[in-house]
This record gives sequence, C-alpha cells and structure tokens, in this order.
Amino acid sequence: MISENLTDSVGRLVTLHGVTAENWRAVADIAPHDSQRDWAPALAARYLLLSTLEDDWHSLAVRADDTVVGHVMWARDEDGSHWIGGLLVDATEQGRGLARTTMRTLLPWLATLPGHYTTRLSYAPENTAAARLYESLGFTATGAQEDDEVVVELVAKGRPDSA
Repeated sequence: MISENLTDSVGRLVTLHGVTAENWRAVADIAPHDSQRDWAPALAARYLLLSTLEDDWHSLAVRADDTVVGHVMWARDEDGSHWIGGLLVDATEQGRGLARTTMRTLLPWLATLPGHYTTRLSYAPENTAAARLYESLGFTATGAQEDDEVVVELVAKGRPDSA
C-alpha cells in the first residue's frame, strides 16, 4: 500500500494498491464520464491489459477508504525518468479531489525509487481539467509531444536541472 495519509474532499483516506486477484474486477470496471472519451478509454480494463501484456507499465488501484475509485499506472523510461499514464477516476466519484490526491500520493512514492529524477506525463491539449491539475502540481511543459498530446514534467528537487 502507498499512502501519504491524504483524504479526498469528503474525508476518505486515499491509498494506492497493487492490482490483485481480489480487486482487479473493480479496477477494470472504472469508467470515466462519457464526456471524457476523447482522451480516456471507456474502462480502465484497457490500462490493465497494457500493464499485463507489456513489461513497462505498472497498474495501481486507487482506493478511498475501502472502495476502489480509480486506476493509475506508471512506468520507468529508458532514460530513468518515470511516466504516469492512465489516471482514471470513476464517473460516480469525480469532483471529490481524487485525481489530485492520487497524484499527491503517487509522486512522493515515485521520488523514492532508485535513480528517480523526473516524472513525465502527457495529456490531450483540449483536456483543460488535466492541464490545470498538472500545472497546479508543479508540472511544466517540455515542448515535446507524445501522440499529439502535451508532454509535461516535474523535475525532482535537489537535481542540478531543477528550479
């Protein structure tokens, strides 16, 4: 379990867990709002398959207290940076600060991994909610694109190239 002892806006403790035989169905069924379909799959099951079939991605279940409310996956790139991909919060749970709390839980944990120096992610330019979230967390644009998405990064404090 990964925890920073943070709560969502309704007071539930948000923690991250490996995907297991006990929770994989709940994770696979995570479905964002239909209005988010331009930049997110209909179900988190797609991301679980990526994590299962490709060695790079690692899926985590997002729980609020004892309820699976989302999914996030991460990977380590060849250059040593970490990537966050596939952050989904179930439509029924959105608006409670879960995406922010998930990131505020995941980022410090990634920073403890050996060789960590930066975290990157990408999002569709028209996904203004994602842009606001990641900018508020300190991510800055790299000028690069990944599959027509904006690439942003958060450089670890204490690195010579950090601000």
